Amino acid sequence: MSGVLTVGETMAALRTPLPLRLGGPAHLSVAGSESNVAIGLSRLGHEAHWLGAVGDDQPGELVLRTLRAEGVGLRFARTAPDAPTGFIAFDRAAQDITRVSYHRRGSAGSTLTAAETTAAVTAGTPDLVHLTGITPALSGTARAATLAAARTARAVGARVSLDVNHRARLWGRAEAADALRELLPWVDTVFASEDELDLLTAADDAVPALLAGGTAEVVVTAGAAGAHAHTPGISRFQAAVPTTVADSIGAGDAFVAGYLSAALDGLPIEDRLARGVTAGAFCVAGRGDWESLPTRSDLALLARGDGTALR
Repeated sequence: MSGVLTVGETMAALRTPLPLRLGGPAHLSVAGSESNVAIGLSRLGHEAHWLGAVGDDQPGELVLRTLRAEGVGLRFARTAPDAPTGFIAFDRAAQDITRVSYHRRGSAGSTLTAAETTAAVTAGTPDLVHLTGITPALSGTARAATLAAARTARAVGARVSLDVNHRARLWGRAEAADALRELLPWVDTVFASEDELDLLTAADDAVPALLAGGTAEVVVTAGAAGAHAHTPGISRFQAAVPTTVADSIGAGDAFVAGYLSAALDGLPIEDRLARGVTAGAFCVAGRGDWESLPTRSDLALLARGDGTALR
């Protein structure tokens, strides 16, 4: 295996256009930060694999079927016979406010182990291993699995990217900071929002401190404003692509997929940012975590302007 290996939990996702308590029609799909990135990279023409576990149940079959259909490799996916596939629910709490609720305690995704991530990275020898701060929050074994993936990636010569993706419902900031800082010595590229940087370092000026500590790239996302990318010699900013927002869920994962895609293509930092914000614009213009992610041939479409008809 070459290409990219993403490590984490993918859940069945339920979406309703009204508050969930009111019932009514719902849309069933799948969601997970790491698999969103894998799908995004696959659509952009890269070899992408997902390492994770699902339950021996119908939601688990849905996850595997969806990823397989999107061209994501499942060589290292596992079915856990004694743990269920996690669920995530999105509903409309108010006019333009999406409420997210998780049902993942004791899920199959939380059963990841250091032994299986070590074996997968060693056997696959990927070019890049992508991790997030969600997986180590799921359980003690998942935290150990994430650390083992990072360490092993460095040992086999693979690069490591880390999206902080802090989830306050999973763990507090102090515990998250301990786990994330433990990962940093093996991480090449960090993605974080401005309010997540303190989880990575106690320094007042976080970006220079992270770069001085050995991180090769620090990418600071700013939502609708765009993103900054920093290396020891370069700092660049890219504004977001103007678009009508239908659903902001998954935008960060789309940006990461676009940025990593350009990095895998060997493009400079300006082009990495540009592809990242373009992928993010595609994501927020549609509904769902990954459904609107672009293919490589789609990337130039937004430059045509609103209302363009392709005939």
